[in-house]
Amino acid sequence: MREHDLSLQAYAKVNLGLDVVRRLDNGYHEVKMIMQTVDIADTLYFKKIMSGIQVTVEGEFIKDGIVPADENNLIYKAAKQMFETYQIKGGVAIHLVKRIPVAAGMAGGSTDAAATYRGLNQLFEVGASVDELEKLAVKVGADVPYCISGGTALSEGIGEILTTLPDAPQCVLLVAKPDISVSTKYVYENLNLPSIKSHPDIDGMVQAIKAKDADGVWMRMANVLETVTVKAYPIIEKIKSEMMSDGAIKSLMSGSGPTVFGVYHTEAQAREALGAIVEKGLAKQVYVTKFVNPAEE
Repeated sequence: MREHDLSLQAYAKVNLGLDVVRRLDNGYHEVKMIMQTVDIADTLYFKKIMSGIQVTVEGEFIKDGIVPADENNLIYKAAKQMFETYQIKGGVAIHLVKRIPVAAGMAGGSTDAAATYRGLNQLFEVGASVDELEKLAVKVGADVPYCISGGTALSEGIGEILTTLPDAPQCVLLVAKPDISVSTKYVYENLNLPSIKSHPDIDGMVQAIKAKDADGVWMRMANVLETVTVKAYPIIEKIKSEMMSDGAIKSLMSGSGPTVFGVYHTEAQAREALGAIVEKGLAKQVYVTKFVNPAEE
């Protein structure tokens, strides 16, 4: 959208630690996670129009139909909710330039929805607080409230109970998304909690982040959902192993997968690993990036 009234970046996230505490009676799962935004972002362009909500999408890795440009898109759902809740007059056209891998465990859809709440709040001068937007956002998706502020945070409940943490220690990150899509629903439905003997030390990671103890953070990186996704998709383990053999301090699957990220001391190591992953055909969508805190920008 060449002519627009406002543009916003919507940042991807990784999970430095992801634990599932229990299955709730309503079918949801109670989680305990450390969320972290990374410097891979979609861009949303907003323009006021006379009426209605229009969503258009473009992006190199988008397959037909995988990012709907209709009422099934989380952007549309968030916009509709804002218009109805705050009785906004007029309409909006939103154009999404997609760079975050789709169906990847990086909250791509959730962060676009979060940017929609922020964008409409700003564009139509609604005056809603971050807290109000987060309460609205949980109705669209469990990761959306976190994505409104981003940064480093402890996420509990079904994802709606957020505690802001100090910035995680900075590092070089390599992110690789293999050419498969994973259903979050499938992963949670097949998670066998009673059989999991070892759970991530999320409390210990929180303390390490507060103490700026980088090694304490990296050594506690773990994700219980790997027990399902890695078994179903062996390529995830291959990428993790490749990263470790190419100098990663630690590698981990993000969210329900299939994206894998590795933490490196130097950019040279990360770029060497990127070359190996592409050369071996393990993933085409591979990025060298870093942690980012959008609130500080």
